[in-house]
Amino acid sequence: MIEYAGHLPGLNRDDVRWRHVRHAAWGETVEIALPELDETQAQALCERVRAGARARLRRMEIARIVAAIDAAVARLLDRQHPLRRKAEDLLPVVTGYDRETVRLGLTSYLKTFRKPQLLRFLAEDFPNPGVLDGFQPATKGGFLRAQGPDLLLHIWAGNVPALPLWSLICGLLVKAGTVGKLASAEPLMAGWFASLIAEIDPELGECLAIVWWKGGEEAGEATFLRAADTVMAYGSNATLTALRAKLPVTTRFLPHGHKIGFGVIARAALDSRKAMMLARLAAHDVARYEQQGCYSPQLLFVGRGGPVAPGEFARYVAHELAALAHRHPRRGLSPEEAASLAAWRGTQELRALDGGAELFGEPADPWAVVHVETPEALAPTGLNRTLKLVSVDSLDAVPALVAPYRTFLQTAGIAAPPTELFRLAAQLGEVGVTRIAALGRMTAPEAGWHHDGRFSLLDLVTMTEIEHSAEAAAEGFAPYVD
Repeated sequence: MIEYAGHLPGLNRDDVRWRHVRHAAWGETVEIALPELDETQAQALCERVRAGARARLRRMEIARIVAAIDAAVARLLDRQHPLRRKAEDLLPVVTGYDRETVRLGLTSYLKTFRKPQLLRFLAEDFPNPGVLDGFQPATKGGFLRAQGPDLLLHIWAGNVPALPLWSLICGLLVKAGTVGKLASAEPLMAGWFASLIAEIDPELGECLAIVWWKGGEEAGEATFLRAADTVMAYGSNATLTALRAKLPVTTRFLPHGHKIGFGVIARAALDSRKAMMLARLAAHDVARYEQQGCYSPQLLFVGRGGPVAPGEFARYVAHELAALAHRHPRRGLSPEEAASLAAWRGTQELRALDGGAELFGEPADPWAVVHVETPEALAPTGLNRTLKLVSVDSLDAVPALVAPYRTFLQTAGIAAPPTELFRLAAQLGEVGVTRIAALGRMTAPEAGWHHDGRFSLLDLVTMTEIEHSAEAAAEGFAPYVD
């Protein structure tokens, strides 16, 4: 069986060239056909989406768009729906994550996009979401209207199932004509979602397309880059820098590069009753999608002086990761990933031999935990369920230890009493942290969160303003003027 990826309104499948790739995991294989559009097809698709946005999307009320997204998500949450069943069958083979991880992850993630959560998205960025439908009174006087771009291009990366839906839905909420470029490592969910939208609301489905081109192929991407008014891209800093150089200076560019997450645990949280629970929550954040998300923790700073010492807490976390490995087997690693993990572990083994660290987990285990007593700065691990715990005398030392990675900071998970939480949050904000979450929720951002400290919707729009002077002057030309 061949699974065709993407969503190409107006193009006949038989006229498109398809690149067939095979994915294998868990003893199964799936063949996926990725669309390779020529320049003429790409140009026609961009023009169709742009025209649809101008002629249809601009006239739609935001309530209609919310209803369509909510209906599509409801179908994907229904485990008996054909697309949901297909997702649970194919995504483990494509991404390598075990079936239970995919099943639980999809349900948890998709719930973020039900109608109540979508309304939170809107309310977070627009005190009056009516500005997306027409001019609304401004607080200072006059009127405002928000308009999304005619053509918004998303360039996705990574293999976390369904992750592109976040930016895709944000584009729809601001009424942007949308083209999304699939990631080769997970090329299915975005196209499935777009097909559901088209089934539920055909007019809305005409205003979005899901495409693919091989990264770095100039001919494949040039047409889309020229056509886009706004580009939202994900990837490494090197990839984003190269992409920025290809864009016209007038194109709005919204990059999201790689990040490193960490956790902070106060001594007050480390009593015999709470510590085991915290270890379980931390292990969940580490294991979920193998630390591939930008918000996954790679290091925990643990306060000394509590009933449970940092070294003992490291044992708790190691125990929980071992238990998770039985319930959720780690996906197979690529040669590059395996080499990176082996190099990281080799360094930790040498430190342990010298007495500078305590290493938990055997080389054959699909996880590893290292604990060090001497405070040290934040640094990446080998990913794929590898974690470092660093003992600190005071949580006030943490901001200086993470500051060298300022440009890579985003999410910090904190377990601390309220006073410490707010004091530490202020300090971490000063060195670049943009999101504070509870342990266990680091990998599950709330609806409407400010990705990398920016606005999910507001950054996508331009505001048209009718100043009070224009409104007042118009009164002088009204037919009822004496």
